[in-house]
Amino acid sequence: MTIKLELLESALRNALGDQLQSLTLALGEITIVVNSRDYASAMRVLRDHADLRFEELIDLCGVDYSTYGDGAWDGQRFAVVSHLLSITHNWRVRVRVFASDDEMPVVASMTEIWPAANWYEREAFDFFGILFEGHNDLRRILTDYGFIGHPFRKDFPVSGYVEMRYDPEQKRVIYQPVTIDPRENVPRVIREEQYGMK
Repeated sequence: MTIKLELLESALRNALGDQLQSLTLALGEITIVVNSRDYASAMRVLRDHADLRFEELIDLCGVDYSTYGDGAWDGQRFAVVSHLLSITHNWRVRVRVFASDDEMPVVASMTEIWPAANWYEREAFDFFGILFEGHNDLRRILTDYGFIGHPFRKDFPVSGYVEMRYDPEQKRVIYQPVTIDPRENVPRVIREEQYGMK
């Protein structure tokens, strides 16, 4: 571990104290996990504490851990992962928070701390169904408003539930149940005898 990472680890442990559930170092990056009830206050500490000063939210995304490790995962299903950058100290940290309820995943919104979280949180809501408490405009951002479900959840069918097409009789776009026929995944290859044996 480099001296810089040691300094960051020490600063994180001192500033967050009991709010820090875990801290891991892998591939030259520090990942911390905080509890969902401490998420907003921990993120505010990360931004405002003089020894940390993570002024910039680089990215925020949702994660569905339901099939992680070939289904051996036994923790909470949904998490929100944020990547923060300190321009002052020139270091980065990854923050993971797990939603406490798998049926209705909710975590605090970071839009008051970092306004850039707005569209990232909308994307996580759209694709994973993670709700962000305190977000003032939480609506779909990439899928159609009539879309049913959340397509990045591991239990979402690959073909989806509905498809849309233009109906020339009604002269408008309509939704209908998916009409994709299942197909064989085994390719049919016909080769001559002694193929590639010369």
